[in-house]
Amino acid sequence: MAGPSVAPYPQGGLGRNPNLPPGERLRVLLVEDDEGDAFLVSELLAETNSMIDLLVATSLSEARQRVAGVDCVLLDLGLPDAQGLDGLRRVLEMSSGAAVCVLTGRSDEHLGIVAVAEGAQDYLVKGQVDGVLLTRALRYAVERKRADENARRLREVELRQAESARLERGLLPQPLMSTDEVSVHTFYRPGRHAALIGGDFYDVVQTRPDRVDLIVGDVCGHGVDEAALGVELRVAWRALILAGVPDDEVLPALEQVLMSERRLQEIFATVATVRLDLDANRATVRLAGHPPPLLLSGGKVAPVPAPGGLLLGVRPRRPVAFDLEFSTDDWSLLMYTDGLIEGRVGDGDDRLDVPGLAGLLEDPANQAVPLAELPAWLVGRAEQINGGPLADDVAMLLVTRGGGR
Repeated sequence: MAGPSVAPYPQGGLGRNPNLPPGERLRVLLVEDDEGDAFLVSELLAETNSMIDLLVATSLSEARQRVAGVDCVLLDLGLPDAQGLDGLRRVLEMSSGAAVCVLTGRSDEHLGIVAVAEGAQDYLVKGQVDGVLLTRALRYAVERKRADENARRLREVELRQAESARLERGLLPQPLMSTDEVSVHTFYRPGRHAALIGGDFYDVVQTRPDRVDLIVGDVCGHGVDEAALGVELRVAWRALILAGVPDDEVLPALEQVLMSERRLQEIFATVATVRLDLDANRATVRLAGHPPPLLLSGGKVAPVPAPGGLLLGVRPRRPVAFDLEFSTDDWSLLMYTDGLIEGRVGDGDDRLDVPGLAGLLEDPANQAVPLAELPAWLVGRAEQINGGPLADDVAMLLVTRGGGR
């Protein structure tokens, strides 16, 4: 452990042995104003070949200058500038990651219990320890301190993860829909390890009995900043829909939010929106650089031929609306992010892509899969073909009417 260049105690403390690995040695700071007691401690450690480098400070003020880099502080409770537990508390405050053992002439069991309760790793009485016991106590104290620090860090990590999980769960959308004419099945899985939310987003909002709006989007990147931006875009879109902003103005307004909130100018997003007119059994689709939804109807699967449009955040331009007429009352519309279709097919560089996804949906094997489970089934099949987990975030909305196929 790195520390200041301080010579070992000259009255018998064990010096550096070049034949011993540095990592096996301990640096111990003895805070003791009695030179005879300090000499005795150094002799006890030397006679057991303890692999301990002993430094000595005769007061707390001197200890403060020497404590950096030591593994353990061996503290006498009777010092010129501190007495009893007050001295212990001050040493605990200054020693940060170092273990602290009390070594005192007071054979007081109650004081020992209180000292340990205050944070000392052990309580030793002068004259009742030999070299072996002292060495063992110091090494055990250091290991206990390290174990306590590791447990504390682990607990802090667990608390942060739990807090992040609660926050991320709260940021996932709850579809705002009351109609029973259509059903919406959602799927969401971030690509980031141990995360609950990524840069992909989706939402569903019903503003009238016959109108349902849906969005699926993807912010480029995989970090926390991209996840936060995805949440901002989703919330902004919901607010624009609820506010009754004209259809052609929603995505341009969303693009303004993206451009003002992104941390880098290179950040962009792709978006697909669908407005369902339930009474007319039709939909309006708008794409901004996003893969097209897939229509399942009459036993067939086909991409919606909407114009691709430009990515949001690159060169502002209104996406072109595409009107989709449903020929029957039994259909499903699958909206998804590109994390689902970017997996490999076989050992080459070919990707699943939109035709491959359509092929999976046309597979007779999926006919036995309930529509509510179809998004998860698709991810499982894509991962089988990919030969392992998909690397990117995956978000899906499957909206169905009637039989759905």
